[in-house]
Amino acid sequence: MDSEKALELVKHGVTLLFLDVPRYTMVAIDTQMFYVGPAFKGIKMIPPGTHFVYYSSSSRDGKEFSPVVGFFIDAGTSEVIVRKWDQQEERLVKVSEEEEERYSQAVKNLEFDRQLGPYNLSHYEDWKRLSNFITKDVIERLEPIGGEITVESKNEIVRNSTKIPMEEAPEKQLKVSSSASSVGKSQRKGCYYTSIPRVVKCKGISGQELTSLNLDKTQLLETLLAKDYGGSEDMLLGELQFTFVVFLMGQSLEAFLQWKSLVSLLFGCTEAPFRTRTQLFTKFIKVIHNQLKYGLQKDHMGETGSTLLDDSLISDDSFLHHVCKDFFSSLLDGSVVDGDLLKWTCSIFCLLGTMCMYLIIYEEEIVISLFLQTRKFKELLESSLGWEFQLGSAVDGIYFEENDEYAPVVEMLDDEALVS
Repeated sequence: MDSEKALELVKHGVTLLFLDVPRYTMVAIDTQMFYVGPAFKGIKMIPPGTHFVYYSSSSRDGKEFSPVVGFFIDAGTSEVIVRKWDQQEERLVKVSEEEEERYSQAVKNLEFDRQLGPYNLSHYEDWKRLSNFITKDVIERLEPIGGEITVESKNEIVRNSTKIPMEEAPEKQLKVSSSASSVGKSQRKGCYYTSIPRVVKCKGISGQELTSLNLDKTQLLETLLAKDYGGSEDMLLGELQFTFVVFLMGQSLEAFLQWKSLVSLLFGCTEAPFRTRTQLFTKFIKVIHNQLKYGLQKDHMGETGSTLLDDSLISDDSFLHHVCKDFFSSLLDGSVVDGDLLKWTCSIFCLLGTMCMYLIIYEEEIVISLFLQTRKFKELLESSLGWEFQLGSAVDGIYFEENDEYAPVVEMLDDEALVS
């Protein structure tokens, strides 16, 4: 990059100015990590927009690290964000408005230029694919009071969740119970994630209807979209990306559990992908494809060369394998897309004539796009993880295997049973 182009990026890009950060501290933004040396004072040339900043303090020899602390920013052109290290609390804190103005002007005068590490623009596309639905509104809706996200900040999702053996390994790995950091000294509220019931409950309906609602989560999805997301599909996808970023980079079990709930909800829908929310599911499959494609990369910063995602989360007995298997069974192995849908399209076309041709072609293209995106996602899992998606037993179009702990539990309830 020539000096003129670099200077333009410095002047118009976002700058993070971090003062008095101890040596060996890990400081990161998006998919990029820096380790603090004697001269390090922040990061420059950051593209304007949404970013996730996170850090972890180190022992004096740089061999042990405290739990990660992170926060989202939505920064404009030439904006300077200033933080100062608090030695007592071992975290970055905001400075006064007067100090911020003074330091911001110094940054714009290039007084700190030699002490700022450049944002690697070649990695920016990776970040955009992981965060294109994370907007300022999404951040403000989900972030905790004060904006600081830590692994110690657990909410009801973590406290009330029933953990299966598979999840014990990531909980230990993410050091949720660690008390080594002073971040845990003060209680902090966790993120304000959407409450997603694992089991649908409803008054005044038959046991058969209740079972149907739990086998196909379409109605639950519609209720949540209307009640919690203001009808915005992109807000839901934004939360899906927010939780993945906070889980993978911020090492938050709370975020993983919410990401798992959202993924299970969407993959648990049978009707929505084909009839009411085809566009949403096309975008969803693309989002989770990008997430896992990035998460399955080798961790070049580590010593083991393992993937960024923990093995226990991508094993063939994980929740992800099971929900993907059922979704692929209904979409790729069924006749809905390449059979019934095309027959329906032809029938409507014959009935309504040429005037509806463009609308029908548009709807058909949406479904085909979903089909192709899902096949691409399935191939990624098969090639990267060696997963095989073979059909097991089938009951009313829902596929599962015997002794499958993820298979739906069907309970016959009396019509007058009290459920809330």
